[in-house]
Amino acid sequence: MVFMGDRATLLETGRFVQRHARNAADEIIEAVGAVDAAVDTTAETDADTENETETESEARHRRAAERGDLASMSALGALLLRRGDLDGAEPFLRGATAEGDRAAANNLGVLLHQRGYAEEAAGWWRVAAVAGSAPAAHALGRHHRERGDEPAAEYWLRQAAEQGHALGAYALADLLEHRSDVGAERWLRAAAEQGHREAAYRLALALERRVTEPVRGPHDGGRGPHDTGSRLRVPVGAGAVAPAAPAPGGVTDPTPPKSELTEAEQWFRQAAARGHRRAALHLGAILEKRGELKEAGRWYLSSAKEGEAKAACALGFLLRDAGDQESAAVWWLRAAQDGDGNAANALGALHAARGEQQTAERWYRAAMDAGDVNGAYNLGLLCAAQDRIPQAEQWYRRAAYAGHREAANALAVLLLQAGDANGAEPWFSKAAEAGSVDAAFNLGILHAGRDDDRTALVWYERAAAAGHTEAALQVGIAALRDGDERTAERHLRCAAGGGSAEAAFRLATVLDARRPEPGPAVLGAPREEKSECEEWYERAAQQGHRRAQVRVGMLAAGRGDLAEADRWYREAAEAGSRNGAFNLGLLLAREGSEREAALWWTRAARAGHGRAALRLALLAARRGELTEGRHWCARAVELGPAEVAERAARLSEALHQELTA
Repeated sequence: MVFMGDRATLLETGRFVQRHARNAADEIIEAVGAVDAAVDTTAETDADTENETETESEARHRRAAERGDLASMSALGALLLRRGDLDGAEPFLRGATAEGDRAAANNLGVLLHQRGYAEEAAGWWRVAAVAGSAPAAHALGRHHRERGDEPAAEYWLRQAAEQGHALGAYALADLLEHRSDVGAERWLRAAAEQGHREAAYRLALALERRVTEPVRGPHDGGRGPHDTGSRLRVPVGAGAVAPAAPAPGGVTDPTPPKSELTEAEQWFRQAAARGHRRAALHLGAILEKRGELKEAGRWYLSSAKEGEAKAACALGFLLRDAGDQESAAVWWLRAAQDGDGNAANALGALHAARGEQQTAERWYRAAMDAGDVNGAYNLGLLCAAQDRIPQAEQWYRRAAYAGHREAANALAVLLLQAGDANGAEPWFSKAAEAGSVDAAFNLGILHAGRDDDRTALVWYERAAAAGHTEAALQVGIAALRDGDERTAERHLRCAAGGGSAEAAFRLATVLDARRPEPGPAVLGAPREEKSECEEWYERAAQQGHRRAQVRVGMLAAGRGDLAEADRWYREAAEAGSRNGAFNLGLLLAREGSEREAALWWTRAARAGHGRAALRLALLAARRGELTEGRHWCARAVELGPAEVAERAARLSEALHQELTA
């Protein structure tokens, strides 16, 4: 991965993003919990005083206010109100309000609200709002909403929004969204376009949600992949941080409108640039998914430094993937201490991989305490790896009851291994219905063990449809058994492509059976290219499949490539293949190495290969070792097949006559 090659550059970029976000935040008035942030300063309009200090401005307005200047009374009251000097501001604001200054009336309402006189504040806000003050209309709308009078709240918030007041537009959108009114998006957009960062963030979420939320059909919950091997499938490794189980039944629209997703990203970017930490987190996730890891890291860093634990956790994963495990642990620690369960799980996995089991357990418990069900699951994995089976069952059960599908599968495996098939089956079923492919495969194993092949195949097919390699192999084998070669080939290709050596071998045999019989060899003819079936045989052979190794050796010998044939026969024979040992003996005997051939035939015969025993009997007969020859004849008769047994019996009789002559 090409990420974070220069950590110093990344850190410096993060500092710049934070400074920019703070500066941008100063340019707008934020809509925070209380309405007393909406101070109206429209009275301050003197362009000639832009370079004054606050002290100079206050002195100038105070002198003018004492002479009765209305604008200065209002401006001085606003200045003192912003500073928090309520006692100093009130007389100036009341004086300006009495003279009909609407900004002063609004700000007097703010002052009274801060003192706890909400109803009197609302009265002055109403006066200012009727006179056309957008901040006052916004404050009055918020006042009515806090008291549950939504019609009045909507009326005044709409007055503020229609005058272009960003806070009013955002508050109106929030009210409409609460009522699921489709008009909310219009006002979110209006507020966002005026620089309101929370509005930009929520608009982006709305746009993204519209094109990515699940579309449910009437028959959701279809089949997945399956596997019918001889072993139960359970997650391995006590340090794996298990992902939360997705909700079942949802299908994502495969072709979301790109234009809306692009617009959503632009609004996330605008909000993030203004210091919105969740927008920065979301933007980082979008960029990471797209592979733009450097920029994703910058936004994660910006968000993490503002206190977003999820961003710190995500940054840790990026650093880990870049090979910087030490820095990753620092950010995971920061996130975990802020209550992020995923980061605690990551720390647990890190310590488990180092063999620090007690520390790993402590972090998994912290993840569980943070409400992350993966913590209990990972504790189960940790205990199972240490053969603490009762404790493992306890933690798996806790996670399974909380809805963790892989924990349900793991619990069922423990129960089945303990002989409790009836107790295991409901947990397998629960996990499979929640989307666990391994659980569907394990249900296939369970029913196959009961000789219920029909039900087993249903679960295998379900697992195979979800991409389970071993399940696809089992479906392919079943289709071959039923004579459905087309279906068999399709599933065997899936399984072989997924890395199954057995599937590659079986696919090769299907293709091999279709090949025409080779014609007579022509002297000087070019060597034939390898067929597809030979390529699949070779793939299986390279994975250690002994029967495939023997077949590759046979095909190589048929092409005249004796060195290649020797290599594959020898590899199969050394791995314990009696056919490989027999064929290697034949090859060596043809090359004149009869003594070495006898060694491999002996190994094959002792492993139960009748033809190898017959070859040894013939060798002994030619050397005049009649008793040894009769011994191998007896072995060949015992092992068969029929034609070998018949030949061995005739040879044994001839040797007997020779011995008794």
